[in-house]
Amino acid sequence: MKRFKKSTIIPLTLLLYLAAMSVIGFPYYQAGEYLYYLGIIGSTLLAIILLHFLLKKKEKYRKERENNINNKEESQARNSSNNKE
Repeated sequence: MKRFKKSTIIPLTLLLYLAAMSVIGFPYYQAGEYLYYLGIIGSTLLAIILLHFLLKKKEKYRKERENNINNKEESQARNSSNNKE
């Protein structure tokens, strides 16, 4: 089973929540408060997009750190086996 990344799941969940809230808030749009309605939706979308890219960056750094740790352990293991010879 494929494991989904946090940078995908959290923003998708927030987008579903935004869709529900925009449906609930639609009477504001119909009442003529276009700027309020669209401003809230736009600012929330911007926050969700920024969150997605920040989470992707965090995952990238975590993967690089894990690779560096694994490479360091491998080089230490090789050095210790070379010293025994």
